[in-house]
Amino acid sequence: MTAAQDDARALFSTLTGHEPDGLWSAPGRVNLIGEHTDYNEGFVLPFAIPHRTVAAVGTRDDGRIRVASTFADDVVEVALDELTALFPTPTGSAPAVPEWAAYPLGVAWALQLAGATGRGADIAIASDVPVGAGLSSSAAIEGATASALNDLWNAGLDRVALARIGRRAENEAVGAPTGIMDQMASMLGEADEAIFLDCRSLEAQTVPVSAAASGLAILVMDTRVKHAHSTGGYGERRASCEKGAAIMGVKSLRDVSVADLPRAEELMDDVTFRRVRHIVTENQRVLDTVRVLRAQGARAIGELLVASHASMRDDFEISVPELDTAVEAALAAGAIGARMTGGGFGGAAIALIEQSAVDAVSTAVDTAFAEAGFGAPHLFTVVPSAGAHRDA
Repeated sequence: MTAAQDDARALFSTLTGHEPDGLWSAPGRVNLIGEHTDYNEGFVLPFAIPHRTVAAVGTRDDGRIRVASTFADDVVEVALDELTALFPTPTGSAPAVPEWAAYPLGVAWALQLAGATGRGADIAIASDVPVGAGLSSSAAIEGATASALNDLWNAGLDRVALARIGRRAENEAVGAPTGIMDQMASMLGEADEAIFLDCRSLEAQTVPVSAAASGLAILVMDTRVKHAHSTGGYGERRASCEKGAAIMGVKSLRDVSVADLPRAEELMDDVTFRRVRHIVTENQRVLDTVRVLRAQGARAIGELLVASHASMRDDFEISVPELDTAVEAALAAGAIGARMTGGGFGGAAIALIEQSAVDAVSTAVDTAFAEAGFGAPHLFTVVPSAGAHRDA
């Protein structure tokens, strides 16, 4: 049993006085490359990480759903037939329940909309996915909850359908305007594989990363600068992308190619154009990374990672000084490639490094943060891991 499994089971027992019907878990994710392309119907290349959120769940007979977690003091309880009054969350508003509870309750609501029915449930959640680090702790909650209720309610939904349930909960119950990448990575993850996802068709292919077999490690550099997708710059970037697509007369920026960028520059103001340029070139970088991984392996993708970070820093403007410092320090210490990962405005960066250099690169990043007057980062390595499943 992992610590998160033990914690979820113990919390459930404290909450209810008995053992759960089962434990379900789902992982966080690292996005190897392809940032903000998902809601533009583009391409992404994430992988699931070993850090997981666990939901201990048991059914109840009174038609009510109760959620508790180890990271919040409050216990939230509502009737299943009251969920439609709570959600969707009006645009620009906070959820009618604490935000952490809107994720699992939103999943139950979205399952109901998809036709699933079942008894009430007690849900106790514990996690070792860092919160606010851009590693998709929210999708891990959604994936664990959706997997549990799918089983207990005999809904029979497949993993892609459950990813859609999670996205609906995040978009409409929480009010975060995110795409579907996080949920798909959390549901479809495979050991040692990245998920090459077409966010328009939802066609997914596995791509071998084979970092460890190549003598490489993937270092996560969590800046501990918290971000929130439900507010602020994330929504503004999405609006800029929609504006750019409208100017180009296309459904989404997926339909704009690198060759179209000179025309786009003529038609758009500077800020909108730079937002569009990031999405268009990032889509191409995802395709190039998949091709290079398959043909040459992970050692050959460093320049693509570095170019992705520069685009997010300069064109999409979602980096922060701590992220830039982490990337620059890792590269100066010999990393093959490095980039911020996740939605930006804080969170984490990743570095592809020699396994033998983990300690040296970590020390260099720690030193750079101290010299800049930043708080100490949280540094750890990850490997591509399994997606959501029932644990016990």
